[in-house]
Amino acid sequence: MEYKQIQELIKTINKSSISELSIEDGDFKITIKQEFSAGNITYAAAPMQQAMPMQQMQMAAPQVQAAPAAPAAEKPAAEPVASNLITVKSPMIGTFYRSPSPDKPVFVNVGDEIKAGQVVCIIEAMKLFNEIESEVTGRIVKVLADDSSPVEYDQPLFLVEPM
Repeated sequence: MEYKQIQELIKTINKSSISELSIEDGDFKITIKQEFSAGNITYAAAPMQQAMPMQQMQMAAPQVQAAPAAPAAEKPAAEPVASNLITVKSPMIGTFYRSPSPDKPVFVNVGDEIKAGQVVCIIEAMKLFNEIESEVTGRIVKVLADDSSPVEYDQPLFLVEPM
């Protein structure tokens, strides 16, 4: 099973009332659990690698609170957005970080000029820190995600004015 398929499974479980899903395919096994308690949702998956069929790797995504997610989705729609702006979106589910570590400066700020291929943020997924690069050259107009917050697949992260 590919990483994108696992992401889609997690998204589907998130939108449903299913509390647990287990899939086995040959040497591959994954279990996705969703716990409901006071608005918090927790995901856990146990993929097995073919080279190590008996060893399980645990993936625990950060807890997502339902209430803060709604205002984040409303921000782009609530404000007038110029038609020439390009949205940099999250390519995965994970935790959004603006800097490489808490004691380092952020990758980009509003007003900064960026180039295609420049790292604009990090998304932590399954304990891996993935550098997210801009696909466009331009100027950062707005940061749409909060630092250290959970993000969904295809969630807008930055608005960029192309140059």
